[in-house]
Amino acid sequence: MTSLRVRIGILGLVLLAGSAAPASPAAAAATPAPTVEEQRLDQAVPREILERSGFDAVPPHFTRALGTARSYAEARKVVVRQGSALWKRAVDRAQGRGPAGGDLSRDDDRPLYWARLGMTREVRTWEPPFGLSEAQRASLLGELERSSRGQTAVRYPGGERLKRVLVTGFDPFTLDRDIRISNPSGASALALDGTVIETAEGPARVETVVFPVRWQDFTDQTVERALRPYLKKVDLFTTVSQGRVGRFDVERTNGAWRGGFPDNDNVGVTEVVPVPDPASQPQWTSTTLPYKAIVDADTGRFPVYDNTSVTEIPEGGTVPVVRADGPTAGSTARAGGGGNYLSNEIAYRVTLLRDRLGLHDVLPGGHVHTPVLEFGAGNTDPATGAVTDPGFVKNRLDIIAQVRAILVVAVEKAT
Repeated sequence: MTSLRVRIGILGLVLLAGSAAPASPAAAAATPAPTVEEQRLDQAVPREILERSGFDAVPPHFTRALGTARSYAEARKVVVRQGSALWKRAVDRAQGRGPAGGDLSRDDDRPLYWARLGMTREVRTWEPPFGLSEAQRASLLGELERSSRGQTAVRYPGGERLKRVLVTGFDPFTLDRDIRISNPSGASALALDGTVIETAEGPARVETVVFPVRWQDFTDQTVERALRPYLKKVDLFTTVSQGRVGRFDVERTNGAWRGGFPDNDNVGVTEVVPVPDPASQPQWTSTTLPYKAIVDADTGRFPVYDNTSVTEIPEGGTVPVVRADGPTAGSTARAGGGGNYLSNEIAYRVTLLRDRLGLHDVLPGGHVHTPVLEFGAGNTDPATGAVTDPGFVKNRLDIIAQVRAILVVAVEKAT
């Protein structure tokens, strides 16, 4: 009995030690998990938005299609095809083509946003029998992001008489404050993509793309990759984002600084905007849009301002100061006219790319901030409010119409 007890005791110690021992590298590999942004899909509001637009069928359809893939190459084809179809479906819905799919107004950008997240979550957590390396999964996610954001669908027809305009928008953001939020810049991109606007200088074809609200994507140069192929081909570009309450702003100056406000993954970054060749990186870039003409024109319901203010650290100084009339010589950027979040950064990146391509004096381009898209009176409580209301829809439609009108003025006066 004593010998048996000893053997049992030794066996218990071995089992205990085995349970505490570190796992092998293969066993320790983390199971793929959704991001903070993707986890919001489980809340009631995203589900309602998807159901009331008919986009609730998109992620399950994508999951079934992905499940038919028997190799990485086949999966890549599924991702590109389905991502492109999502972008086209969102644009068609916004422009009145095909069924609405529900009672949510067609101008709404949120079905695209939430449906895309359903698709990226599937790719991120997918464990096919043939296996995926980290690099392959990242590549699939990249293809899905680009194709579902219109970044692979920019097409300008031939003809010298046709002006070519490139416009960018953003996803909804600050969703932990109010998950019902829509972004009028993204809605404008859907409404304008592939359309022709008539100007006094002739017709202008507008192509649009949408970008995520995530610092890491910008660090990875998603903006430069998406827009570099087109800057030498277009006649005008405008990056657009949501800005201040009750007003449009044409941002005169953009700064090379990230202020740290959390993105859609709740990540905040405070640093100099990371770009290639940092040794030649300027602290400031400027708009080449015809800002005075835009401000002076009657483009719609909201006033439009030429915003010249920046926040800088003066040369030789240590404390940031606000300058109402732009930066002083030798200063260090702490905020452009559009702040120091991703709206300032996209403006900085694209105007820097314009300048590095030698286009500063020949390509009009810059950033426009739209008004904040507000819900109607009596629908301001994020916890109990409706996902839409007549005032909300009117505000978004008015902003979209004014973005279009601003583009008409920009094309006419920049020619």
